[in-house]
Amino acid sequence: MRQVLIAAAAACAMGAFAGTATAGTSGDVRAEIRSGVNWNEGQAAKGTIGGAIGYDYNLPGGAFIGVEQAIDKTLVSRDNAVGSSSARFGLHATPRDKVYVISGYSYGAGYHDGAHLGGGVEHSFGPYYGKVEYRHVFNNDAAVQTNQVLIGGGIKF
Repeated sequence: MRQVLIAAAAACAMGAFAGTATAGTSGDVRAEIRSGVNWNEGQAAKGTIGGAIGYDYNLPGGAFIGVEQAIDKTLVSRDNAVGSSSARFGLHATPRDKVYVISGYSYGAGYHDGAHLGGGVEHSFGPYYGKVEYRHVFNNDAAVQTNQVLIGGGIKF
């Protein structure tokens, strides 16, 4: 139930922000696909693939704040998909580059749920973008900590 409430809250927040945006000035709705590796302490890295939807709202002074809902699947047949609800805050380092921190909660059936914290960089190519991001998941059971590096690309609407 907690996962459903988190996902619903993120979707409502994205909808509220999207309703206030004007094209190209206040913010961007975005959709992306991504791939990378994740690893637990003491274990080998595993490939992952996934996608995300989000919204970034531009603040005065070159800053932005955003929300994101994502799902990622480790490329091992027995592992379940992992969802995450996140908030991003960052700066426009240049008109085409963003630098940000990301924080939120990762969850899934059979997964070690927990808060995550990380950062990334994003570069725009007109309406398209590419990004590199790192996340560390502080799993609730404290037995296993998870790290993730993602490379993604997407489109802004």
